[in-house]
Amino acid sequence: MRIIVVKQKTEVKEFLDLPARIYRDDLHYIEHIRLDIEAVFDPKQNKSFRNGTAIRWIALNDNGECQGRIAAFYQDKRSKRFGGWGFFDAFERDTAEMLIKHAEDWLKENDCKHIQAPVNFGSRDSFCGLRINADSAPSYQENYHQQVYQQWIEDLGYEREIEQTTYEISHQDFNFERFSNISQRTLKNSDYRFVSLDYSRINQFAKDFVEIYNQAWSFHDDFEPLEEKELLARFKEMKAAVIPETIIFAYHQERPIGFFVNMLEINQVFKDFNGELTLWNKLRFLFRRGQIDRLKGVVFGVIPDYHNKGVEAGMIMKLYREALKLNNYKVMELSWIGDFNPKMLSMLKSLGARLIKTHHTYFKKFS
Repeated sequence: MRIIVVKQKTEVKEFLDLPARIYRDDLHYIEHIRLDIEAVFDPKQNKSFRNGTAIRWIALNDNGECQGRIAAFYQDKRSKRFGGWGFFDAFERDTAEMLIKHAEDWLKENDCKHIQAPVNFGSRDSFCGLRINADSAPSYQENYHQQVYQQWIEDLGYEREIEQTTYEISHQDFNFERFSNISQRTLKNSDYRFVSLDYSRINQFAKDFVEIYNQAWSFHDDFEPLEEKELLARFKEMKAAVIPETIIFAYHQERPIGFFVNMLEINQVFKDFNGELTLWNKLRFLFRRGQIDRLKGVVFGVIPDYHNKGVEAGMIMKLYREALKLNNYKVMELSWIGDFNPKMLSMLKSLGARLIKTHHTYFKKFS
């Protein structure tokens, strides 16, 4: 077995092809959109290259067949170097260990003192975490793994750092009476407003989002301030995948204080694309978009000054009412709830939400 750096187009293809080969008999597997993965490794598209770098490898057997893959990366933030690896898959344990140790050696050579894995290079709301268990297909940009990976990784000295859980809730299960009562605190107070995204005022909403995000997430160790220009580009990219009424902003006396961003669970359509977002598949998506009956909550934030004041409940009730008007969506998925956020976990349970997926992010410190 030999490990080579992914450089040539043929090697990139091997890297992208491998998961479909590993999971070809798994009925739940949905291939990632390949352009999304390539964007992670493109310095022109991924701003993480401004203060870091990434590399990826494939493992080839004596016949030149790809048997495994992995990527490693690091970023410098707040005078610290954050290292990690991800995009990992392998047929056999020996190959997996060889690849992980290869990534570790590269990270050590680049002065990383500890590793998070499996993670993404940059954004941690996609391609992040090891799938531990799930009773449904993967959502858009959600990692999917063989169950044996957990044992392989833990046997190499990795300890769980974060448990990320995903919940789902239907109209029938929603605890309407409880949340209606809780939300009255803000819904009946004229100082508070809850409004849906309006693309005709997208510049203002982008500005408000950045203001909220940079206050709500600043306590995280690997926090990196969000830029308005970057967010505007993201809003425009995801326009076809969102229903503006389901992106909720909260204000107090015109001050932006919270947001709840939801998008269509587009893997309901993308599952048939085999990872390719060609022009024809884009047209197929637009034609079938109306058939999607699941929403996915992708980010929920309230600035610290307004925690425990009913703002969270107010945004949830606003979304619930908008979803009822639309009458298309049967289920909402609420993803990537970290175990470091017990209040959110408690709120989800009180909503009537059901746990459907668990992912782990692991940590390893070099001696």
